[in-house]
Amino acid sequence: MTRLPRVAGKDIIAALKRADFVEVRTVGSHRFLSHKDDPTRWATVAYHGKETLSLQVLSTILQTTKLTVDEIIELL
Repeated sequence: MTRLPRVAGKDIIAALKRADFVEVRTVGSHRFLSHKDDPTRWATVAYHGKETLSLQVLSTILQTTKLTVDEIIELL
């Protein structure tokens, strides 16, 4: 199994947009994204500039988007 990368919120948002996720709304510093074809695939990403996301947050994003670690690394 590949290790989770250490990335910032803005990098994850860019990667998810490459995977056909669209930004649905913004509340404060959080961006809400949903897959354009499958609304059951979604993510909430804290956008704090270059601040690195915790591994727990990144793991939750991968679970809700139904992406694998290898897929997200490829999209980055």
